[in-house]
Amino acid sequence: MSLLVVGLSHRSAPVSVLERAALTVDAQTKLLQDTVAAEPATEAAVLATCNRIELYADVDKFHAGVAELSTLLAQHSGVGLEELTPYLYVHYEDRAVHHLFSVACGLDSMVVGEGQILGQIKDSLARAQDLHTAGKLLNDLFQQALRVGKRAHSETGIDRAGQSLVTFGLEQLAAGGDVREWAAGRRALVIGAGSMSSLAAATLARAGVAEVVVANRTFDRAERLAQILAESDDNAVTARAVAMDAVPDELTRADVVVSCTGATGLVLTAEAVAHAVEGRTGQPVALDEDGGRTAVKGKAPQPPAGAGADENCPLDLAAVQPGFSLMGEAAVAGMDAATLEQHAAWVAGGAADRRERRTPETDAELITALAATAATVGRIPERRRPEPVAERPAPLVFLLDLAMPRDIDAAAHRLAGVRLVDIESLAEASADAPMAADVDQVRRIVSDEVAAFGAAQRAAHITPTVVALRTMAADVVAGEIARLDGRLPDLDERQRGEIRQAVHRVVDKLLHAPTVRVKQLAAEPGGAGYADALRTLFDLDPETVAAVSRAGDSTDKKDRPA
Repeated sequence: MSLLVVGLSHRSAPVSVLERAALTVDAQTKLLQDTVAAEPATEAAVLATCNRIELYADVDKFHAGVAELSTLLAQHSGVGLEELTPYLYVHYEDRAVHHLFSVACGLDSMVVGEGQILGQIKDSLARAQDLHTAGKLLNDLFQQALRVGKRAHSETGIDRAGQSLVTFGLEQLAAGGDVREWAAGRRALVIGAGSMSSLAAATLARAGVAEVVVANRTFDRAERLAQILAESDDNAVTARAVAMDAVPDELTRADVVVSCTGATGLVLTAEAVAHAVEGRTGQPVALDEDGGRTAVKGKAPQPPAGAGADENCPLDLAAVQPGFSLMGEAAVAGMDAATLEQHAAWVAGGAADRRERRTPETDAELITALAATAATVGRIPERRRPEPVAERPAPLVFLLDLAMPRDIDAAAHRLAGVRLVDIESLAEASADAPMAADVDQVRRIVSDEVAAFGAAQRAAHITPTVVALRTMAADVVAGEIARLDGRLPDLDERQRGEIRQAVHRVVDKLLHAPTVRVKQLAAEPGGAGYADALRTLFDLDPETVAAVSRAGDSTDKKDRPA
């Protein structure tokens, strides 16, 4: 059997696809059950987070396994297989181990180094164990992944390379400023009471918000989280719980809103957010059609005065797009030399300033210089003076959406007075985040641990055969001692004991070197064949070997994640 993982994440798929493919807890349960019921797989575990969905399985056939796991992922996610396939990745055997260990260390996270993933891996293993879909391989794999992740965080500074999604999201809301200064005295509303929402609430409390209001569909969970926050010694925050139907009223009073629920639809619509802002300002709020970037809402920047009346302008002014610079380098992309010279003359002698006509000699020199520049560097310099752009008003409400699928309508980012950060914008921001030097050290740890795990698995593969060999040897010794008892009945007990020990020592010495060496050889790449050779050479009963393996599996299943 071999380890196979099929999945998709923020690295392979757009957020819109991840949203639609998100698995509920019930869907994960059914996926695990259907996977182990399928022919190629004997074990299965699902790692489902806000930015990844991965199905791990122990399979006996690679191609059949990939096909079956892909089909099951599509079936249970509700995204068609043809649409899902381009975004899927596949890892097999050692590459699959390397992938999970990298994920556990935070190397594959949206924010490098975040530690939230360790808890999610632990939950995935516990679910597979509860459903009895995790056998020896996946138990060993996930347990080791947890240990590798903890080692990476304790032995390196990977935590400095990135933070949790919550911390990173709050930094984005603060627009690069100090989060504590930004959060001080604000009122926060946290929607949801799961692990991510709890982390967000605790982080906001430590950052210095004045109040945290927790809303959840199950009021008892919200109340429990609020009580924990209020009784914590790490902060002096006021915390209280409300029912979900109180969210519209609380939204009007909140400065910061963090939402992370398991809802399949929107929790906050753009209209609800607009209504909350209106409640704060007393003024109607409309959508900014260009996200606050246009000079006048609803109107595109206009060409320079007089441009539309100049027959010498080589551009089709009717086709000018909003925000297009008539005099910039984007305007001349793809022009031939003659048109480029005409454009240069129009810019320099016409639209730049109609009241100051240049002489023909000056125009000729300018055209020559611009054409030479364009021939050399492939473009002409930007001559447009920036048009004044109306600044977007300072945010009144800060929204952080950590849910997948999203909780908050993406259109809310176009509301004046609102700043929205969601999974998609976090992915864009984290793409440019600096990588710490510690990341290289973590990668070395992962490589070493993958090699050690592979060696341990290969060595474990030979163990049942070695045990079966020693069992067979012990049976042979017992049979010979019994035969000797019958042939030499006059021996006293001391003599019989001496003979028994001598025979055992001979057998042990004969088997010691071969069994130690075969374990060493089996731990090396390609060493699996030594077990087969040992079974063939000593004519070991396959059922005896299988019985040893089953006994080991039943013991391993009792282990739980630390």
